[in-house]
Order: sequence, then structure tokens, then C-alpha cells
Amino acid sequence: MEYTVKKLGELAGVSTRTLRYYDEIGMLKPARTSSSGYRIYGQDEVDRLQQILFYKELGVGLEEIKRILDDPDFDETKALLEHRKKLKEKREQLELLIANVDKTIGVKEGRMNMTDKEKFKGFKKQLIDENEKKYGQEIRKKYGDDTVDQSNAKVMNMSQEEYEKVTNLEKQLMETLGKAFETGDPSSKIAQEAADLHKQWLMFYWTEYSKESHAGLAQMYVDDERFKAYYDKRQEGLAEFLKDAIHVYTGEKK
Repeated sequence: MEYTVKKLGELAGVSTRTLRYYDEIGMLKPARTSSSGYRIYGQDEVDRLQQILFYKELGVGLEEIKRILDDPDFDETKALLEHRKKLKEKREQLELLIANVDKTIGVKEGRMNMTDKEKFKGFKKQLIDENEKKYGQEIRKKYGDDTVDQSNAKVMNMSQEEYEKVTNLEKQLMETLGKAFETGDPSSKIAQEAADLHKQWLMFYWTEYSKESHAGLAQMYVDDERFKAYYDKRQEGLAEFLKDAIHVYTGEKK
């Protein structure tokens, strides 16, 4: 079956303006143009639009979606299975939050009790899911599924006291790192304090520590643009400085 821009927009629940924009950027080209100048979309374009909307729902940017779909090795069935897995994880996280709200209402109404650990279960699951979406593929490739799964389990089992401590520790790390950056010396005392705080922060997520893994993660902060942007949005060059400080701390750089 074939569709005009208007009909495809109605079918998919997107605006004709969006479809025209996808055409302009090469994201979704029509199968052909009619003699009257109308864009005509066929089954392949319908399937591609479905994939685009799946990836958008999972928070993937348009540029990255286009790169994925244009890859000669793109496997639609494999992608659908991955979409299903991610959407189920998202549903589970939402169900946890809904259950959290329902139980909190019950506590407020005096119908049930709720431990402090239960109050934050949904939020910890959300943190895990967000990290998986942003960095999961790279982290799993570097450290393996077992290591990442153990780390996620450790987060889910955090007590409220531990959760608050790691949150405050991250703030302390960033403050110390900012002051250390002003010295320009990654081997300075305060820079090494920042590296040690980074290690302390890591150990809330890692099941065991090794200098090699710590140094490798620091290198990833520079090599991966998303990690780099996280630190450099605070101060240009901060990711590189943290990497150097950790490499001094671990003995990677003398």
C-alpha cells in the first residue's frame, strides 16, 4: 500500500512537517514522487518510519538514528528484538515508580508501612536504565555483561544512607576537581584528592577495584565524546585533566 505525506502522517501520528523534514535531512525519503509532485511512501518507508519512532522513543538522536538505519549491516529483526527489550525495561521502571507512588499514598493514609529502601527503589532503577541507555553498550563491551549486571545489582541494593552518601560524594568530587583544575597540575595534592574521591565514588558501583580498570575508565572519559562532554560542559579540558590525575593516582603516568 502507498501513502501520501498526509496519509502517512495520520497513520503514524506525526506531522507532515516532520515527514518533510525527515526527507530534507535524508532520514526518510519517499519511494517516489507522483506526476503531481506529491511524495509517495511505500512499505519500506513505513517500516523505516516505525524504526525511527522506536529509536526516538528510546531517546536516540536523529543523527544517530540515521547512522544506525543507513548501516549496511543493519538487521531489522535484531533491532526490533532490542527495541522490545528496552521498552520492557522502561515499562518495568514505570511500574516500579507507580507502585512506589501507590504505596506512598497508602503510607500517608495509614494503610501500610514502607521502608526507606522501598521509597527509592524506583528511582534507582531509573538511574540504572538511564545509564544503560547512554553508556551500556560501551561499558558492557569494555567490562563484560557479568561485571555490569553485578554493578547494577549493587545499586539496586543500596540503602538510603548509601544512596545519599554516593550522591553527596559525587558533588564533593566535582567541587574538588574544579579546584584542582585551576592548579593545572594533575599530580598536585588536591588533584590526587579528586582522584581518590573518584575511586570512593566508583566503589559504590563496582564490586571490586583494580588500578588498571580505574585507569581504563579514565581513558574512556576522554575517548568517548559523551563522557567527555559530561565533564567538559563544566570546564573545557576537565575530562582530560581528570584522566591525567587518575593516571597519576593509579601509577599509569608518573
